[in-house]
Amino acid sequence: MVEVKGLRVDYDSFCAVHDLEFHVEPGVVYGLIGPNGSGKTTTMRAILGLLEPTYGEIYINGIDMQENPDEAAKYIGFMPDFPPMYEDLLVWEFLDLFAASYYVPKSQRYEVIDHYLDLVGLTEKRNSFIPGLSRGMRQRLMLAKTLIPDPNVVILDEPASGMDPHGRADLKRIMIELGQRGKAVIISSHILTEMNEFCSAIGIMERGHMIVSGSIDDIRQKMGNQEHCEIRVLGKEDDLQHFLKEHPQVHSCKPMGNNKYRFHFRGDEMATSQLLAAIVKRGIPVVSFIQQQENLEDLFLKIGARQLS
Repeated sequence: MVEVKGLRVDYDSFCAVHDLEFHVEPGVVYGLIGPNGSGKTTTMRAILGLLEPTYGEIYINGIDMQENPDEAAKYIGFMPDFPPMYEDLLVWEFLDLFAASYYVPKSQRYEVIDHYLDLVGLTEKRNSFIPGLSRGMRQRLMLAKTLIPDPNVVILDEPASGMDPHGRADLKRIMIELGQRGKAVIISSHILTEMNEFCSAIGIMERGHMIVSGSIDDIRQKMGNQEHCEIRVLGKEDDLQHFLKEHPQVHSCKPMGNNKYRFHFRGDEMATSQLLAAIVKRGIPVVSFIQQQENLEDLFLKIGARQLS
């Protein structure tokens, strides 16, 4: 659905994006991750046809963005960070204006507007003026506008910025639904822990380079599939610490107080089961055992540190 080959973008003598390669298939929610200045926004602008690459190829639905930008753009819905709005309109008027520009028949617009207001949780603001909306509500309104033409490719730049917890929950639900409907979604965000809940693939950028790109599961496997584990016991704490310290797949065991310990564990589900069974076999009374895979923030910090060291 979206294919980027050998993309390079130069600003005078500064190279903002170095030979980028990645693709996003239908049904994939792709998180583009990186610190400020890593090249995320420049990459998005190139994909959208808003700037001309120094060289490289970009295809949207198999259409060359540089050769046929107008045709390729028909398949894209884009929501920028800090999107501009018409301040003198009501919420429904704003969506009606864009529905008309997307050639939605007038007889269908009321239903379409209500559908997308409900989708983003703004039904109660239908007759409110835009200046009365909070930052997060504006983001949700722009997301509704972006989805009206039902684009095959959805590109969102920091969409959760300024959203309250309810708005972020709506965003998560919408992203999952878009993936299930076969859309190719590219989303840039600094809220990595939340992206972990709806992204199926990621690309991690540093200083204009794509450090790693692929499905989250594949990247976790490449990085050793490290788990965060937390165990709470009743007594025999010295025995537990000695056992964990000597175990070859356990790293960074730390006491957390209240007979609780946290550690990193490298191993699959069978290895985890065997670890817990061995602890119980030693007569250590286990009260609770929790394991959690590394989230996107963990992967970002680990991969970034590894590449820059």
